[in-house]
Parts: sequence; structure tokens; C-alpha cells
Amino acid sequence: MLSTEQRDQFRRDGYLVVPGFKTMDEIARLRQRAGEIVNEFDPGQGRSIFTTRDQTTATDEYFLRSDNTIRCFFEEEAFGPDGQLRQEKALSINKIGHALHDLDPVFEAFSRDAKLAAVARDLGLADPKVWQSMYIFKQPGIGGEVRWHQDATFFETTPISVTTFWFALEDATIENGCLWVEPGGHRGPLRERFVRNGDDIRMETLDTMPWPDDSTAVALEAKAGSLVCFHGLLPHYSAPNRSPVSRHAYTLHATDGATAYSPQNWIQRDASLPVRGFE
Repeated sequence: MLSTEQRDQFRRDGYLVVPGFKTMDEIARLRQRAGEIVNEFDPGQGRSIFTTRDQTTATDEYFLRSDNTIRCFFEEEAFGPDGQLRQEKALSINKIGHALHDLDPVFEAFSRDAKLAAVARDLGLADPKVWQSMYIFKQPGIGGEVRWHQDATFFETTPISVTTFWFALEDATIENGCLWVEPGGHRGPLRERFVRNGDDIRMETLDTMPWPDDSTAVALEAKAGSLVCFHGLLPHYSAPNRSPVSRHAYTLHATDGATAYSPQNWIQRDASLPVRGFE
């Protein structure tokens, strides 16, 4: 599926952008289904916001119980001082997560196809296991910042194998909060580990190496339909969206079944909902 040059770039830089991976029809079906899920969502079921400012403090029971189901999360700036939504619900949701790919037929069809399985193999995942899916809205005006982090923080394996598959569902630009990465940064250490034991969670600092800054970070602008793949150790970030247009994206996190998945990772699976691959 990938050329030798693309595989070499992924190994060198820790990321790869594949334009035109998904069709506009496929994207339209996914966006329509996401809209239906939000429309059906009753805010009374959970007013949990998603933020990366202090995830240990901000993580609540509603979030922890979203590991193997489908739940909606609000933008950090969605509510005013009076506790009411500043704008309509459809423009206030930060994301839907975290088992869309297993529990919703439309999302499953988007997430599982032979092309994606081939890309995963080309990137070194001998036995892909997809643990998490998220539909990210990056709402106009209030789309939240996602601080610098590494996805291996949340999906630790020995050796590290988590790979992210990020689909641009709308054009991602600097103005509406595209991804920023540090080319080659995946060769650095794992800085943090998000540990779960039952309902007890904590963020462990493993290495104090500084996060990237403007001197090394590059913007990954991507057209709708593009697939962005990146290594689990690659530092990445996205700025707040203060523009008048949204930046919808869909992301999957997969590890290699040939590696040892930590029993302290926040998402676990058993026989009632076994973890599966891309096919």
C-alpha cells in the first residue's frame, strides 16, 4: 500500500500524510452519523468536558466508563458562568469516544477496510489491535487546545508499538487548529505514562525532556480525505480553534498484538468485547 519512500519517511520523521485516502462519500456518511449521535445525546446524561490541561484532575467517572462504549464530551469553553451552554449543543461537543469503531456500524465500516489494514502492516504492525476511536469536532471559536503529548502515554506496550491513524474530515489548517509535530521526535523518550488501577488514575513523569517549541515544530495542514499516521512516541499538539470554521477529524489508536499491552493502560478489553484489528 505504501511506497518505499513513504515507509522511509515514517521511520525517519515519525509521521506520514497520505492525501486522498478516504472519499468524500465515506466522509459524508461518517459526519452524518456523528451528527445523529450528538443529536440523540442528552446533556443530562453527562456534562463532562474534555481537556488536556490536567487530565488526572479532569478525568471523572463519566470519562472512565467511556472506555468501551460511546459517549459525548463538551468543549472546555462550552458553558458560560451560569452553567448553561454558550451556543447550541451541536456546536459545543468536543468529541465522541471511545469505542465507535466496534459499536457503531457506520464507524466500523469506516474504520475497517483492507486498505487501512495494508497501511498498518506497512508501518510495522504485524497484528494490529485497535483500542480506541474518537470523532473530534474542534468547534469554531471554542475548539480546545490539545497540549503537547505522546500517544504512547495512554497505550503503553513493551516494546512501544502504538500507532495513530488520524483522518481529516475537513481541511485542517493552521487557522482552524491543525496538528503540529516534531519531525524525528519519536526517537526521544516516553515522557509520561497515564496509569489506571481500577478507578484510581495518575500521570507518571518518566522523563523531563522539554516539549518542542516553535524552533522545531511543524504544522501538518491536511486536506479533507487525508490520512495522517504517526508513531506513538511522536510529540504532537493542536492549538485552540478561534476561526469561524470547524476542523472535524476521526482518529484510531492501534497497537501490535505481538507486543505486551500494559494492564495499567486506561482501556482494557475482555471476552465480552474483544479487541480486534482493521479487518
